[in-house]
Amino acid sequence: METEIVVVSDPARQESELRRAADVLRHGGLVVFPTETVYGLGGDATDAEASKKIYAAKGRPSDNPLIIHIAEPADAEKYAVTNPTYYRLAKAFMPGPLTVILPRREIIPLATTGGLETVAVRCPSHPVAHRLIALCGFPIAAPSANLSGKPSPTCAADVAHDMNGRVDMILDGGESEIGLESTIVKIDGDSLTLLRPGGIT
Repeated sequence: METEIVVVSDPARQESELRRAADVLRHGGLVVFPTETVYGLGGDATDAEASKKIYAAKGRPSDNPLIIHIAEPADAEKYAVTNPTYYRLAKAFMPGPLTVILPRREIIPLATTGGLETVAVRCPSHPVAHRLIALCGFPIAAPSANLSGKPSPTCAADVAHDMNGRVDMILDGGESEIGLESTIVKIDGDSLTLLRPGGIT
């Protein structure tokens, strides 16, 4: 099958196209969407089957956790056990290219977290990503939209090269602003461990 590529840079059509993309996600499909870092390969983070589809589309080992993307920093409380350190980080860096690892709540299946009892949470600043997540009403699990081992894509053309026929829809929002994956930190009590340098390090 040929994957549909939808340009979402036209404000007049953007809302209707994002509603259509949200409907695809709501029914267990996969949608690639732009973020400020790189393009993400998205599925419903609360749906184990959708997460399995993400792993299959990327050719990614299923024990490699997926980052969940939320619309607002405070939404993390629904899906993870937060603490004051999280909210300090959120105030300083969210929305933006920071991912924080927290203990998961049961609403996030182990298929999404790679079997771990923690979940990686990010709140993207890209307006298309933000609106899509808000329309869905659930977090979107989204690793970078490339085949495993390939470079992370910063434009829809690069995505289509790897993902044509593997996903239901690609949202073309132009070039990613940062072009580098998010920084990942893990909270251990009051201390932080840097797990991956990225957009803010």
